[in-house]
Amino acid sequence: METIAVKVVKKTQEAQDIVSFELARADGAPLPAFSAGSHIDVQTPGGLTRQYSLCNASVEQHRYRIAVLRDAGSRGGSVAMHDAVNEGDVIQISEPKNHFPLKHARRSLLFAGGIGVTPLLCMAERLAQIGADFTLHYCTRSMERTAFREYIGASRFSSQVQFHFDAGAPEQKMDLDAILAAQAPDTQLYVCGPGGFIDYVINTAKARGWPGDQIHLEYFSGAAQDTSGDTGFEVRIASTGKSYVVAPDKTIIQVLKDNGIEILTSCEQGVCGTCITRVLEGEPDHRDMYFTDEEHASNDQFTPCCSRARSKTLVLDL
Repeated sequence: METIAVKVVKKTQEAQDIVSFELARADGAPLPAFSAGSHIDVQTPGGLTRQYSLCNASVEQHRYRIAVLRDAGSRGGSVAMHDAVNEGDVIQISEPKNHFPLKHARRSLLFAGGIGVTPLLCMAERLAQIGADFTLHYCTRSMERTAFREYIGASRFSSQVQFHFDAGAPEQKMDLDAILAAQAPDTQLYVCGPGGFIDYVINTAKARGWPGDQIHLEYFSGAAQDTSGDTGFEVRIASTGKSYVVAPDKTIIQVLKDNGIEILTSCEQGVCGTCITRVLEGEPDHRDMYFTDEEHASNDQFTPCCSRARSKTLVLDL
């Protein structure tokens, strides 16, 4: 995977446990263009690769801005970004990718939970730029944990943002039932944040009659999995006919790598879609947060970084 060397121009404490990084190309050239909802892969100190949404205006090519929540329960990427990446450092990133694009609509509703505001902030910038009708509902635990609050307050779209604090007064808390009660055919809904927050918004929308093609979401991490019932299975490579046994405590990616077969990965949690592989035979046990229910049901592709097999054998298009 080709990478771009970028310099950390600015590191800012945006809120409790949240820092932002302003990145500029190390050679001074313009950065690749991106669209609202895009993210980049960042190679963090220690060798981990993590995905962070771009939260600056998509018309900008002189910088990328990302924000990182310090998560003590993570596998080390966020802690490394907080503690080991500083202004003046040069790090490697990918070109922007977009699995969470804006759709053309008369009206857009944006729902952000905590650090999930980052892609939605970029969307708000774009919607404001084109004069579109939208509202951003931004939910956090407290004012102290609300990143970009001052930035939003000074923005051209500040009147279109409603803040909701868990620790705040009852009257300012989000009344999701009321917001979603009148489902309009020309309104698109976008949500990003913790899994529980996303599920709450999506389930409420569906209960109010919102069709799936008007609901768009992006998870930041994979769902917790109960692996106690995992069993072994076999994967066969279609191009060579060779088969490999995947033990209950191993992933497909690990087993294939041990046997000299590399599949490009990034998040290793079934969130980013980097490792998507075609399935020619067998039934995957889908454990990703990337594909839709309809795509899962087709069983013709899966994410081998986290997914497993329901059948005894999976034949992969490798």
